[in-house]
Amino acid sequence: MNATTAGSQQKLMASNPQILLGGMLLALHAALAWGIDTIFSRAMLLVHFGIFLIWQPVWRGERNLDSRQAFLVVIVGLLLAGWNNWWLMAVWLAVLFALIGGNLFGIEQSRQRLAALLAALYLLTLLLVWVVPHLFTDQQYDTPVVVLVRYVLPVLLLAMIAIRVPVAVRASPLAVDLFYSLMLFLLVTGLVLGSFVVKQISHGDYSLALAQSLMVMGLVLVTLSWLWNPHTGFTGIGHLLSRYLMSLGLPFERWVKGLADLAERERDPARFLSLALHDMCELPWVAGLSWHAAHSSGELGARSRFQAEYAFQDLTLTFHTKWSLSPSLLLHLKLLTQMLGHFYEAKQREEVQRTNAYTQAIYETGARLTHDVKNLLQSLRSLCAAAETSSESEAAALQGLVKRQLPQIAQRLTVTLEKLQAPHQAAISPVSALSWWEGLKQRYTRGDITFAEYKPRADVVVPSELFDSVTENLLQNAIAKAQQDANTKITVTFDAAHGGCLTIRDSGAAVAKQVAAKLFSVPVPSRSGLGIGLYQAARQAEQAGYSLTLVNNEAGNVCFELRKIA
Repeated sequence: MNATTAGSQQKLMASNPQILLGGMLLALHAALAWGIDTIFSRAMLLVHFGIFLIWQPVWRGERNLDSRQAFLVVIVGLLLAGWNNWWLMAVWLAVLFALIGGNLFGIEQSRQRLAALLAALYLLTLLLVWVVPHLFTDQQYDTPVVVLVRYVLPVLLLAMIAIRVPVAVRASPLAVDLFYSLMLFLLVTGLVLGSFVVKQISHGDYSLALAQSLMVMGLVLVTLSWLWNPHTGFTGIGHLLSRYLMSLGLPFERWVKGLADLAERERDPARFLSLALHDMCELPWVAGLSWHAAHSSGELGARSRFQAEYAFQDLTLTFHTKWSLSPSLLLHLKLLTQMLGHFYEAKQREEVQRTNAYTQAIYETGARLTHDVKNLLQSLRSLCAAAETSSESEAAALQGLVKRQLPQIAQRLTVTLEKLQAPHQAAISPVSALSWWEGLKQRYTRGDITFAEYKPRADVVVPSELFDSVTENLLQNAIAKAQQDANTKITVTFDAAHGGCLTIRDSGAAVAKQVAAKLFSVPVPSRSGLGIGLYQAARQAEQAGYSLTLVNNEAGNVCFELRKIA
């Protein structure tokens, strides 16, 4: 078909498809109702076949027919025109009935369904009442039967043509279900052959033979419908057929399972894609394939003349199959491409996430070490300030302070360098709680910081790095409040029970609610720091078996607590 023919066919179908169907059946009626041996009958059969080619739902109007399909069309036309007998007409009517009846199950519009029902009723009546009796040489035709066929049956076609279908429905293409059409064709063929056999064997009346065939076929259909889903413990033919049809997809299911297992084992996206494509070549219908992705490309297997190309995201697959690509096979290949593309994209996201996690770990380690260095610098500044403000009479006290503080600062700096060299190894150095408490009071001698009395216990030890980090972060934040409000008071309390409990309380402003909600879970914005100090302190506490919480958040009473997890 060329473009002009396709356009003409689409215009005719869009105007009113019932007119084409009715004209086709009227031409067939004219060819059969008065015999098939005349020149007029053969001419009408050619007219009927020509209109059928315009109406037919098998090939789309814009599709070009190849030489084999054109040869088939010519052969069918020659058979209808040159070798027209009643057996051929019976087969042709059964085919037409199957094509129209197979479309009934997919029609939703009531008028269009009524028109199809009238056409199917006409074909079945003409076949059983007129065509099949002509297969018997001794068949006699009563006048009412002749009048019915020649003058009453065309009324069904005229009524079908008179039905007006909505414009929106006319434009929709005619869809034929192959399974239903084949089933109807087999049922009608079985009915015709059954009637013919019963008539020939019994030598009785044809109407009686037809009735007997209808009763037997009805009984068989009722039995099959019960066996399809019997509800008596037997699984039924429907279940067996479904299981058989599902077994056809076992290679696909095995490949999907292998793909999921491969996704769990392989982390590299390129290697995962290569191994998955090697497994895909083991499918029975795949001869070879080629692929092109963002960072890789290649070819596997052998090329063939049957191929299909699919793309998903940045993955493009070209399949070479061992046989022609049917609609179901095309659907399978499309599903294969989509599933492989989803897994490949997930592998790429995992790689990006691993890179981001590595970068985040570097950032968090650097931020934590920056806070440690910042705290050490603050301690050194405190020593420098004490040295600058002390008099000659305080030289001995200053010397004692320096002797106590410099070894601690050197030790903390050594630990910081060790964390920089081995960031994944958490250094835990337990010290006596009493010595840590005394050292803390000596480092912070400000007048606005009050240290509660601590009753020493010789058997209590605490992780010095954790308590130093948490204390200095909390005290620096409280001191920043005190610099803005001179009336802010800071209280530090330590209880040696249950592994040590440190409490730091200030009388400054409360922490904003939106900041307090995520204070220890994610880095938060900070005016004076990196916004990550308390987040890192909370993570460090969790790793050491402690918890850092904001137990009270009210203006004038902001309290943080570091406690060992029970």
